[in-house]
Amino acid sequence: MNPIITRSLTKKFGNFIATNAITFEVLPGEIFGFLGANGAGKTTAMRMLCGLLKPSSGEAFVAGYNVYTQTEKVKKSIGYMSQRFSLYEDLTVKENIRFYGGIYGLSNQQIKDKTAQLLQKLGIEKEAGQLVGALPLGWKQKLSFSVAILHDPAIVFLDEPTGGVDPVTRRQFWDMIYEAANSGVTVFVTTHYMDEAEYCNRVSIMVDGKIEALDTPVALKSHYQADTMNDVFLQLARGK
Repeated sequence: MNPIITRSLTKKFGNFIATNAITFEVLPGEIFGFLGANGAGKTTAMRMLCGLLKPSSGEAFVAGYNVYTQTEKVKKSIGYMSQRFSLYEDLTVKENIRFYGGIYGLSNQQIKDKTAQLLQKLGIEKEAGQLVGALPLGWKQKLSFSVAILHDPAIVFLDEPTGGVDPVTRRQFWDMIYEAANSGVTVFVTTHYMDEAEYCNRVSIMVDGKIEALDTPVALKSHYQADTMNDVFLQLARGK
């Protein structure tokens, strides 16, 4: 079974249809871009896939688990990183790692080993005792991503993970995403930077709650006779 499977997944809030019968599958180890303008329904869809919001109808399986009936198993099988909140800024780097390791159910020895590995990998051993709030934004983003996959999840959901960081840091962050995908982690990422869509294996584009396009960036640009993914997105958003 593929890591993510949805069939006619729908979420209604009263008479408003936020996510309208979306159907797609994400392949193992794939970097899957989930794009759409604000209000297109992508955050609602992601919350359903993470087991945080119950669908109104349709089906969805994440890491082999049913999002209706096995939400706790879904949550234990995934990592999640939000642009807005991923780390506790009033805790130190080391305390954040220890805290999330505990949430993910790692043993004390595992947390100790993972902490040492992570600090060395990111080159921040000297900053281990610093408050996260004092770190540069780029470092926070890299640490947030590393913490999200601390427990070796099958899937990691990244909700606009590079918002507000400079282009060089964004490129470095994507190097980390590639490394995770190469190790077998399936990456589900939303972004409003259309150039980042080029880095994904496949991309879906949502408009008004529906998936209007889904394919590789190369195939989408060819189909819509566009030079960039931004041009593809504009055509779909404008209903051309």
